[in-house]
Amino acid sequence: MQIHAIYTHSQLRNFTYFIVLDDRTVIVVDPWSDELVNAFLHDHRLSLNAIINTHEHWDHIQGNKALVAQHGCDVWAHANGAGKIPGLNRVLQRDEIIALNPEFTLKVLDTPGHTYAHLCFLLQKNGQPHAVFTGDTLFNAGVGRCDSGDAETLYRTISEQFHSLPDNVIVYPGHDYLENNLRFTLSVEPDNHAAKQWLERLALEPTEAPIPTTTIGDERTFNSFFRLTNPQIRERLHCQQASDIEVFIALRARRDSW
Repeated sequence: MQIHAIYTHSQLRNFTYFIVLDDRTVIVVDPWSDELVNAFLHDHRLSLNAIINTHEHWDHIQGNKALVAQHGCDVWAHANGAGKIPGLNRVLQRDEIIALNPEFTLKVLDTPGHTYAHLCFLLQKNGQPHAVFTGDTLFNAGVGRCDSGDAETLYRTISEQFHSLPDNVIVYPGHDYLENNLRFTLSVEPDNHAAKQWLERLALEPTEAPIPTTTIGDERTFNSFFRLTNPQIRERLHCQQASDIEVFIALRARRDSW
């Protein structure tokens, strides 16, 4: 089994992910377009088995209709995506386990907050967390907006399902927002050395086709939404005596207007 992260060069900086199974079939996560998916399948001599949509927003589902028509593939997503996600024919349940091969599985995470139809997917290797496909719930150095959800719910999702993941778990987000998110980190925590070092690293790397490279351990060092007890962040937000959820909501509001 292999994971391929394809940067779409879209205006929203989307990623589409290809999970290539041992039988040369593919599960594609959030297809940006049928053209992109078909080019990948052709170049690697693969066939399409299923689409997984993390949620219902147009930039994560717009490849569905054409791909279902062309390949007759399944579409897997949250129950709340019914009527919104084209081709949806398999509703995934919280904690459901999807076997990929004898070594790897996907565990379904119900992750509301960005929307109420959002799923993330924990890739497990021999039963242990290995990577996580986070859609628009968790980004490298940030979290999703709450235009179709709410910040209180997103706080619970992040704190209960992501803060506890092991440091070595790779983060596969729905978009490349890393550089801008790191700059936001420094706007609320100017002394964050990890954010400064990562920005320096990005300046030295080509940005034409970025790839997600952070881990949960990295997120703990520079993602403000993982650093709710940090005194500098709390001071910048005037939340010195606030609860963690209040700091999270204030951070999300600051990020919305930043």
